Amino acid sequence: MLPAILATLLYAVSSVSGARAARMLGGLKANFWRLLIATALLGIWSFGFGEGFHGAALPWFVLSGLIGFGVCDVALYQALPKIGPRLCSLLVNCVAAPVAGVIEWLWLGNTLTVPQMASSATILIGVATALAPDKRSPAPTAEFRSGITLGLVAAVANAFGGVLNRKAFDLIKSSGAPMDGLTAAFQRIVPGVIFAGLFLLWARRRSVANRLGWTTDAITEPPLPEADRKKAVRWLFLNATAGATLGVACVQWALATQPAGIVFSIVATTPLAVVPLAWWIEGERPSVRSLIGGAVAVAGAVSLALLK
Repeated sequence: MLPAILATLLYAVSSVSGARAARMLGGLKANFWRLLIATALLGIWSFGFGEGFHGAALPWFVLSGLIGFGVCDVALYQALPKIGPRLCSLLVNCVAAPVAGVIEWLWLGNTLTVPQMASSATILIGVATALAPDKRSPAPTAEFRSGITLGLVAAVANAFGGVLNRKAFDLIKSSGAPMDGLTAAFQRIVPGVIFAGLFLLWARRRSVANRLGWTTDAITEPPLPEADRKKAVRWLFLNATAGATLGVACVQWALATQPAGIVFSIVATTPLAVVPLAWWIEGERPSVRSLIGGAVAVAGAVSLALLK
């Protein structure tokens, strides 16, 4: 239980520190640099103790990382400054679960059971409740709606990448040549960081930036003051080490000792762990209704994980 709980807390820290880094550096820059740091750390493990770029499932891991780290994280780090870490975590962690179930059903033929469909419906109801504006709050802005859209894109990409990751591990299992989880994470993150870097270069073009409204990322700005730059670097390193490195390591540690259903049901509570951190660090005070909706969505995600 301990490693799964640690992974949940680390993912929560990664979400909040990622939001802070994205606000200071811009989403595209923050995402690229934190992926680069995590790639270096995972690469040290992979080439020192793991399989490097070897393995029967390498093409599947590359495709999974391209979507799960590349597309997902580019969208996520654009959404973080717009809607905050709490709602981003809720979308990516909870909405991805039923979407992954639908993808597995359509592609792999894994039929959804009635309890699984009920859990998926619970997730969607909870998320909708958490996202709906309060009567006392102002109407959602265009930026907020854009953040929700990007968060949903990240959730779908996360789900698709997760299904491809599962396909890769099925191939490894059938080949009889096991691979540790950190090496698999390294093989997935490399195409992700390449995608993020190319996307950043593309978005720096002024015409593209203006069309997409990403001026803070795409157009060269005056450098941050020395004190702010040091703060941004600290948030970036915290984000890179907490999520894609130590968080992944704890999940693999947990899976080595506990059933997958138990592990993922604990990790599914990450959006709830984000709430107090976002309140403390970001000053993001949620409404009672949004907390209830988040709790309902997490309960649905937990039940779906246990059903699998």
